[in-house]
Amino acid sequence: MIRKHSATLHGHRTSFSLEDAFWQELKVIATERAMPLAQLIAEIDDQRAPDSNLSSALRVHVLAWLKAKAPAPDIG
Repeated sequence: MIRKHSATLHGHRTSFSLEDAFWQELKVIATERAMPLAQLIAEIDDQRAPDSNLSSALRVHVLAWLKAKAPAPDIG
């Protein structure tokens, strides 16, 4: 299910929509990095391409995080 979330980024309120699985994983990432969730979201927002939206940037960040943690495939 997609839910709307809000965050304050650099003093401005913004909202974005994310599936529950991505939202939960963002919370895990913030915990593992020992940082507030709002700070993680602001960091991702600062690094995203100007022509991308925040929801997409958050999903891509979660994907990249999970891929970086996954063991490399055994090519044989």
